[in-house]
Amino acid sequence: RPSPTGGRRVTGGQGGVVHYLGIAYSDRDLTVLLQGAGLEDAEQLVDGYSAMIHWRGGAAHQYEA
Repeated sequence: RPSPTGGRRVTGGQGGVVHYLGIAYSDRDLTVLLQGAGLEDAEQLVDGYSAMIHWRGGAAHQYEA
C-alpha cells in the first residue's frame, strides 16, 4: 500500500523467499526496480495486467498517500 509519505514498498521473490527491492514513486520506478531484479519484460508487466504484480492496499498504479 502507499506509505503515508508516498511511494510503495516493492518486494519480490520465489520459492517462499522474499527480497526487498526498493520504494517506487511511479510506474517508471517500479519498472526499474523489476528490471534490476532480472525481469526483462518489466515494462510490459507494469503497463498491462500481470498476475505477477500484486497491488496491496490502494488502487493499482497509485503511489500517493
